[in-house]
Amino acid sequence: MARAGIDFTLGARRLASVPRELATWAFSLEDVLAVALSPAPTPARDGVRVLSAPTALLPQLAARYPGCIAGGRQDYQRHYIGMGVGFDAYMAGFSGKTRSTFKRKARKLAEAAPGGYHVTAHRTPAEIEAFLDAALPLSAKTYQARLLDAGLPGDPTSRRAMLEAAEDDRMRAFLLHADGAAIAYLALPVSGRTLVYAHLGYDPDWARLSPGTVLQIDALEQLFGEARFAWFDFTEGEGAHKALFGTHSAACSSLVLLRPTLANRTLLGAQDAFDASVAGAKALANRSGALGRIRAILRA
Repeated sequence: MARAGIDFTLGARRLASVPRELATWAFSLEDVLAVALSPAPTPARDGVRVLSAPTALLPQLAARYPGCIAGGRQDYQRHYIGMGVGFDAYMAGFSGKTRSTFKRKARKLAEAAPGGYHVTAHRTPAEIEAFLDAALPLSAKTYQARLLDAGLPGDPTSRRAMLEAAEDDRMRAFLLHADGAAIAYLALPVSGRTLVYAHLGYDPDWARLSPGTVLQIDALEQLFGEARFAWFDFTEGEGAHKALFGTHSAACSSLVLLRPTLANRTLLGAQDAFDASVAGAKALANRSGALGRIRAILRA
Protein backbone atom coordinates (compact mmCIF):
# COMPACT_ATOMS: atom_id res chain seq x y z
CA MET A 1 0.00 0.00 0.00
CA ALA A 2 1.20 3.49 -0.76
CA ARG A 3 0.23 7.05 -0.18
CA ALA A 4 -0.44 8.64 -3.57
CA GLY A 5 -1.66 12.04 -4.60
CA ILE A 6 -4.64 13.03 -6.73
CA ASP A 7 -2.98 15.87 -8.60
CA PHE A 8 -4.22 19.17 -9.95
CA THR A 9 -1.67 20.24 -12.56
CA LEU A 10 -1.31 23.15 -14.92
CA GLY A 11 1.16 22.32 -17.66
CA ALA A 12 4.35 21.16 -15.94
CA ARG A 13 3.36 22.67 -12.60
CA ARG A 14 1.57 20.78 -9.85
CA LEU A 15 -0.73 23.27 -8.14
CA ALA A 16 -2.13 20.90 -5.53
CA SER A 17 -2.09 17.23 -4.57
CA VAL A 18 -4.65 15.54 -2.34
CA PRO A 19 -3.22 12.42 -0.64
CA ARG A 20 -5.03 9.08 -0.75
CA GLU A 21 -4.11 5.58 0.43
CA LEU A 22 -4.01 3.52 -2.76
CA ALA A 23 -2.73 0.14 -3.84
CA THR A 24 -0.85 0.24 -7.14
CA TRP A 25 -1.76 -1.99 -10.09
CA ALA A 26 1.02 -1.49 -12.64
CA PHE A 27 1.24 -3.18 -16.02
CA SER A 28 4.54 -4.19 -17.59
CA LEU A 29 5.12 -3.85 -21.30
CA GLU A 30 4.89 -7.63 -21.56
CA ASP A 31 1.40 -7.47 -20.00
CA VAL A 32 0.40 -4.78 -22.48
CA LEU A 33 1.70 -6.67 -25.50
CA ALA A 34 -0.06 -9.84 -24.35
CA VAL A 35 -3.25 -7.80 -23.66
CA ALA A 36 -3.43 -9.58 -20.32
CA LEU A 37 -4.46 -8.55 -16.83
CA SER A 38 -1.68 -8.87 -14.28
CA PRO A 39 -2.68 -10.06 -10.77
CA ALA A 40 -5.01 -7.52 -9.17
CA PRO A 41 -3.88 -6.10 -5.80
CA THR A 42 -6.03 -5.86 -2.70
CA PRO A 43 -7.38 -2.30 -2.59
CA ALA A 44 -6.08 0.05 0.08
CA ARG A 45 -8.28 2.23 2.26
CA ASP A 46 -9.15 4.58 -0.61
CA GLY A 47 -8.84 2.19 -3.54
CA VAL A 48 -6.40 1.43 -6.36
CA ARG A 49 -4.13 3.42 -8.65
CA VAL A 50 -3.88 1.80 -12.12
CA LEU A 51 -0.77 2.51 -14.18
CA SER A 52 -0.54 1.95 -17.94
CA ALA A 53 -3.16 -0.77 -18.39
CA PRO A 54 -4.20 -1.90 -21.88
CA THR A 55 -7.12 0.39 -22.75
CA ALA A 56 -9.03 -2.51 -24.28
CA LEU A 57 -9.11 -4.23 -20.89
CA LEU A 58 -10.53 -1.37 -18.82
CA PRO A 59 -14.01 -2.95 -18.50
CA GLN A 60 -12.53 -6.20 -17.12
CA LEU A 61 -10.20 -4.23 -14.89
CA ALA A 62 -12.98 -2.13 -13.37
CA ALA A 63 -15.04 -5.29 -12.82
CA ARG A 64 -12.38 -6.48 -10.36
CA TYR A 65 -13.40 -3.63 -8.03
CA PRO A 66 -17.20 -3.41 -8.14
CA GLY A 67 -18.55 -0.28 -6.52
CA CYS A 68 -15.37 1.75 -6.96
CA ILE A 69 -15.60 4.96 -8.99
CA ALA A 70 -13.12 5.74 -11.75
CA GLY A 71 -11.43 9.10 -12.14
CA GLY A 72 -8.36 10.90 -13.37
CA ARG A 73 -8.25 8.75 -16.50
CA GLN A 74 -5.49 9.46 -18.98
CA ASP A 75 -5.40 7.71 -22.36
CA TYR A 76 -2.18 7.67 -24.35
CA GLN A 77 0.05 5.66 -26.62
CA ARG A 78 2.72 3.74 -24.70
CA HIS A 79 5.79 3.99 -26.92
CA TYR A 80 8.52 1.37 -27.04
CA ILE A 81 11.47 0.26 -29.13
CA GLY A 82 11.65 -3.24 -30.54
CA MET A 83 15.31 -4.15 -30.09
CA GLY A 84 15.36 -7.35 -32.12
CA VAL A 85 17.27 -5.56 -34.88
CA GLY A 86 20.71 -3.97 -34.75
CA PHE A 87 21.45 -0.33 -34.09
CA ASP A 88 22.09 0.41 -37.76
CA ALA A 89 18.70 -1.03 -38.72
CA TYR A 90 17.05 0.96 -35.94
CA MET A 91 18.62 4.19 -37.16
CA ALA A 92 17.58 3.37 -40.72
CA GLY A 93 13.98 3.65 -39.54
CA PHE A 94 14.40 7.42 -39.16
CA SER A 95 14.16 9.71 -42.15
CA GLY A 96 17.35 11.05 -43.65
CA LYS A 97 16.43 14.50 -42.37
CA THR A 98 16.03 13.24 -38.79
CA ARG A 99 19.34 11.37 -38.89
CA SER A 100 21.01 14.55 -40.12
CA THR A 101 19.40 16.46 -37.26
CA PHE A 102 20.81 13.97 -34.73
CA LYS A 103 24.31 14.40 -36.18
CA ARG A 104 23.98 18.18 -36.17
CA LYS A 105 22.91 18.22 -32.52
CA ALA A 106 25.89 16.06 -31.54
CA ARG A 107 28.27 18.26 -33.53
CA LYS A 108 26.91 21.48 -32.00
CA LEU A 109 27.27 20.06 -28.49
CA ALA A 110 30.85 18.95 -29.22
CA GLU A 111 31.69 22.41 -30.57
CA ALA A 112 30.10 24.22 -27.61
CA ALA A 113 31.82 22.16 -24.91
CA PRO A 114 35.55 22.77 -24.31
CA GLY A 115 37.18 19.44 -25.11
CA GLY A 116 33.95 18.03 -26.55
CA TYR A 117 31.68 15.64 -24.70
CA HIS A 118 31.72 11.98 -23.69
CA VAL A 119 29.26 9.42 -22.31
CA THR A 120 29.94 7.02 -19.43
CA ALA A 121 27.99 3.78 -18.88
CA HIS A 122 27.18 2.50 -15.40
CA ARG A 123 25.95 -0.97 -14.42
CA THR A 124 27.92 -2.38 -11.44
CA PRO A 125 27.14 -1.28 -7.87
CA ALA A 126 30.27 0.89 -7.73
CA GLU A 127 29.42 2.45 -11.08
CA ILE A 128 25.84 3.12 -10.00
CA GLU A 129 27.16 4.82 -6.83
CA ALA A 130 29.25 7.10 -9.04
CA PHE A 131 26.25 7.68 -11.30
CA LEU A 132 24.04 8.73 -8.39
CA ASP A 133 26.70 11.04 -6.96
CA ALA A 134 26.78 12.92 -10.26
CA ALA A 135 23.14 12.61 -11.35
CA LEU A 136 21.32 13.54 -8.14
CA PRO A 137 22.61 17.15 -7.95
CA LEU A 138 21.84 17.47 -11.66
CA SER A 139 18.32 16.11 -11.18
CA ALA A 140 17.61 18.74 -8.53
CA LYS A 141 17.96 21.42 -11.23
CA THR A 142 15.35 19.93 -13.57
CA TYR A 143 11.75 21.17 -13.77
CA GLN A 144 10.56 17.57 -13.20
CA ALA A 145 12.13 17.65 -9.75
CA ARG A 146 11.27 21.26 -8.94
CA LEU A 147 7.67 21.29 -10.10
CA LEU A 148 6.46 17.68 -10.26
CA ASP A 149 8.55 15.88 -7.63
CA ALA A 150 9.51 13.49 -10.43
CA GLY A 151 13.27 13.77 -10.49
CA LEU A 152 15.75 10.97 -9.91
CA PRO A 153 14.93 9.61 -6.41
CA GLY A 154 17.76 9.93 -3.91
CA ASP A 155 16.14 8.59 -0.74
CA PRO A 156 17.88 5.67 0.99
CA THR A 157 15.25 3.12 -0.08
CA SER A 158 15.47 4.06 -3.77
CA ARG A 159 19.25 4.17 -3.66
CA ARG A 160 19.40 0.73 -2.07
CA ALA A 161 16.98 -0.65 -4.68
CA MET A 162 19.17 0.63 -7.52
CA LEU A 163 22.30 -0.84 -5.97
CA GLU A 164 20.61 -4.21 -5.40
CA ALA A 165 19.45 -4.19 -9.02
CA ALA A 166 23.02 -3.48 -10.10
CA GLU A 167 24.25 -6.44 -8.07
CA ASP A 168 21.88 -8.63 -10.12
CA ASP A 169 22.91 -6.93 -13.40
CA ARG A 170 19.44 -5.35 -13.64
CA MET A 171 20.47 -1.73 -13.96
CA ARG A 172 21.79 0.42 -16.79
CA ALA A 173 22.61 4.10 -16.41
CA PHE A 174 24.41 6.70 -18.50
CA LEU A 175 25.91 10.15 -17.96
CA LEU A 176 26.69 12.76 -20.58
CA HIS A 177 29.72 14.85 -19.59
CA ALA A 178 30.75 18.22 -21.01
CA ASP A 179 32.87 21.10 -19.74
CA GLY A 180 34.13 18.96 -16.85
CA ALA A 181 30.72 18.04 -15.43
CA ALA A 182 27.73 15.76 -15.98
CA ILE A 183 25.04 17.61 -17.93
CA ALA A 184 22.51 14.80 -18.60
CA TYR A 185 21.59 11.43 -17.12
CA LEU A 186 19.55 8.38 -18.10
CA ALA A 187 18.53 5.63 -15.65
CA LEU A 188 17.14 2.32 -16.93
CA PRO A 189 16.14 -0.51 -14.61
CA VAL A 190 16.04 -3.91 -16.33
CA SER A 191 12.95 -6.13 -16.07
CA GLY A 192 13.56 -9.46 -17.76
CA ARG A 193 14.48 -8.54 -21.32
CA THR A 194 12.98 -5.05 -21.07
CA LEU A 195 14.79 -1.79 -20.40
CA VAL A 196 12.51 0.54 -18.45
CA TYR A 197 12.78 4.26 -19.19
CA ALA A 198 12.72 5.44 -15.61
CA HIS A 199 14.52 8.80 -15.52
CA LEU A 200 16.03 11.18 -18.07
CA GLY A 201 17.14 14.65 -17.09
CA TYR A 202 19.56 17.37 -18.11
CA ASP A 203 21.01 20.64 -16.93
CA PRO A 204 18.63 23.40 -18.09
CA ASP A 205 21.64 25.62 -18.86
CA TRP A 206 22.48 23.21 -21.70
CA ALA A 207 18.92 22.69 -22.93
CA ARG A 208 19.43 24.60 -26.19
CA LEU A 209 22.01 21.97 -27.24
CA SER A 210 19.61 19.01 -26.82
CA PRO A 211 21.73 16.96 -24.37
CA GLY A 212 18.87 14.52 -23.73
CA THR A 213 18.70 13.61 -27.41
CA VAL A 214 22.47 13.25 -27.74
CA LEU A 215 22.60 11.01 -24.66
CA GLN A 216 19.64 8.90 -25.80
CA ILE A 217 21.29 8.08 -29.14
CA ASP A 218 24.64 7.20 -27.59
CA ALA A 219 23.02 5.04 -24.90
CA LEU A 220 20.87 3.19 -27.43
CA GLU A 221 23.91 2.38 -29.54
CA GLN A 222 25.56 0.77 -26.52
CA LEU A 223 22.40 -1.06 -25.46
CA PHE A 224 21.76 -2.46 -28.93
CA GLY A 225 25.35 -3.62 -28.87
CA GLU A 226 24.66 -5.86 -25.87
CA ALA A 227 22.16 -7.86 -27.97
CA ARG A 228 20.44 -8.84 -24.74
CA PHE A 229 17.23 -6.82 -24.67
CA ALA A 230 13.99 -7.28 -26.56
CA TRP A 231 12.30 -3.96 -25.73
CA PHE A 232 13.01 -0.45 -24.54
CA ASP A 233 9.85 0.62 -22.70
CA PHE A 234 9.05 4.34 -22.52
CA THR A 235 6.32 3.54 -19.93
CA GLU A 236 3.19 5.57 -19.31
CA GLY A 237 2.45 8.99 -20.72
CA GLU A 238 2.87 10.79 -24.01
CA GLY A 239 5.83 12.91 -25.03
CA ALA A 240 7.60 14.10 -28.15
CA HIS A 241 10.84 12.40 -27.07
CA LYS A 242 9.09 9.05 -26.62
CA ALA A 243 7.22 9.33 -29.90
CA LEU A 244 10.41 10.24 -31.76
CA PHE A 245 12.52 7.35 -30.52
CA GLY A 246 9.83 4.66 -30.22
CA THR A 247 9.34 2.18 -33.04
CA HIS A 248 5.93 0.90 -31.86
CA SER A 249 3.16 1.96 -29.49
CA ALA A 250 0.18 0.46 -27.68
CA ALA A 251 -3.03 2.11 -26.42
CA CYS A 252 -2.87 2.37 -22.61
CA SER A 253 -4.69 4.13 -19.80
CA SER A 254 -3.92 5.22 -16.25
CA LEU A 255 -6.58 6.07 -13.68
CA VAL A 256 -7.67 5.69 -10.10
CA LEU A 257 -10.48 3.51 -8.77
CA LEU A 258 -11.69 5.02 -5.51
CA ARG A 259 -14.09 3.74 -2.89
CA PRO A 260 -17.37 5.66 -3.28
CA THR A 261 -17.15 7.83 -0.18
CA LEU A 262 -18.49 11.37 -0.21
CA ALA A 263 -14.95 12.75 0.11
CA ASN A 264 -13.72 10.71 -2.85
CA ARG A 265 -16.70 11.61 -5.02
CA THR A 266 -16.18 15.29 -4.24
CA LEU A 267 -12.47 15.03 -4.98
CA LEU A 268 -12.94 13.40 -8.38
CA GLY A 269 -15.66 15.89 -9.28
CA ALA A 270 -13.35 18.77 -8.43
CA GLN A 271 -10.54 17.24 -10.48
CA ASP A 272 -12.83 16.76 -13.49
CA ALA A 273 -14.00 20.36 -13.29
CA PHE A 274 -10.45 21.65 -12.95
CA ASP A 275 -9.18 19.57 -15.90
CA ALA A 276 -12.09 20.77 -18.05
CA SER A 277 -11.31 24.40 -17.26
CA VAL A 278 -7.62 23.86 -18.05
CA ALA A 279 -8.50 22.18 -21.37
CA GLY A 280 -10.76 25.10 -22.29
CA ALA A 281 -8.09 27.66 -21.42
CA LYS A 282 -5.48 25.67 -23.37
CA ALA A 283 -7.69 25.58 -26.46
CA LEU A 284 -8.22 29.35 -26.22
CA ALA A 285 -4.48 29.98 -25.79
CA ASN A 286 -3.71 27.72 -28.73
CA ARG A 287 -6.10 29.64 -30.99
CA SER A 288 -4.59 32.94 -29.89
CA GLY A 289 -1.00 31.76 -30.41
CA ALA A 290 -0.06 32.24 -26.75
CA LEU A 291 0.27 28.57 -25.79
CA GLY A 292 4.04 28.37 -26.36
CA ARG A 293 4.71 31.46 -24.22
CA ILE A 294 2.53 30.13 -21.40
CA ARG A 295 4.33 26.76 -21.39
CA ALA A 296 7.69 28.53 -21.13
CA ILE A 297 6.46 30.56 -18.16
CA LEU A 298 5.14 27.46 -16.39
CA ARG A 299 8.49 25.68 -16.72
CA ALA A 300 10.48 28.67 -15.49
